[in-house]
Amino acid sequence: MATTTFFYTLLAIILLSLTSVSNACPPSDRAALLAVRAALKEPYLGIFNSWKGYDCCHNWYGVSCDPETHRVADINLRGESEDPIFQKAHRTGYMTGFISPAICKLERLSSLTIADWKGISGPIPPCIAYLPFLRVLDLIGNKLTGEIPTDIGQLSRLTVLNVADNQLSGTIPRSLTNLSSLMHLDIRGNRISGTLPINFGKLRMLSRALLSRNKLNGLIPYTISYIYRLSDLDLSLNQFSGPIPASLGKMAVLATLNLDGNQMSGPIPPTLINSSISILNLSRNAIEGYIPDVFGPRSYFTAIDLSYNKLRGRIPKSISSATYIGHLDVSHNHLCGRIPAGSPFDHLEASSFVYNDCLCGKPLRAC
Repeated sequence: MATTTFFYTLLAIILLSLTSVSNACPPSDRAALLAVRAALKEPYLGIFNSWKGYDCCHNWYGVSCDPETHRVADINLRGESEDPIFQKAHRTGYMTGFISPAICKLERLSSLTIADWKGISGPIPPCIAYLPFLRVLDLIGNKLTGEIPTDIGQLSRLTVLNVADNQLSGTIPRSLTNLSSLMHLDIRGNRISGTLPINFGKLRMLSRALLSRNKLNGLIPYTISYIYRLSDLDLSLNQFSGPIPASLGKMAVLATLNLDGNQMSGPIPPTLINSSISILNLSRNAIEGYIPDVFGPRSYFTAIDLSYNKLRGRIPKSISSATYIGHLDVSHNHLCGRIPAGSPFDHLEASSFVYNDCLCGKPLRAC
């Protein structure tokens, strides 16, 4: 009886062992992860201490696998996190090294996040553009250099591309406009130059386009208005020039438009005033002409900043018919005449109107 019991116990252990092995990640994925780890140095938190053993699908920090194929599907390594490992250390993360091209051997990778480590340098491996299942690429907050991979447009399933706050240069790849599933594009805070592709409007699924703090120049392509889902467009602190496309004011869901800190010229399109836009920042450009006198019930602005331009004439009385204006700044222009009474002017400070040619009335001096 004892022999039989021992036999079944031994058989159960063997079966359990075989099951564990069959549910483990393949050796090729494990080897790729270890190569990625070898290229990165994280001295304070020990997040890679768990990357040991033969099964990278279980208890490897930041690694998740597909439950059916047992291939590595997600890498989520954030240097700023509420994870207990950060709370215990009372600090954010810091990591140096580079992103190894071995990452591209993880052929079933769906999400790659290596974000906010502040010290990771080197290029984005060009082979990342050939990971066929990649949906999320988030490399924000490092010191990556080089260019956005030329063939980034091969990632037909990509929905998030976030490479903000790095030191990337070069231009926006032409192939990027082939990302028909892209919903979130963030390249802020780099050194990317050149013009926006004329066919930028092909990104029909895009809801946020954040491109500020680069060296982009040339005209804003009117095709942006073809992106009917776009709600947040930030082109600020670049070198864009020429007129503001009037078609931007005809976009159905555009709520935030930041064009400040460029070299835009010409008048303010009236379409921007009677639109769905609630945050409009056109400050620090060379915009001239009059403030369009077309405010009405559709005009709902939490903030509208027209300061540091070349605007002239009066402040339009129709502003009083806007449904809501939370903040208005028309300072540093060439405006003249009486500041209208009533809302929204009764809650604005003098700083919103200073440094004009001859504005008067509350909150400035009496006319």
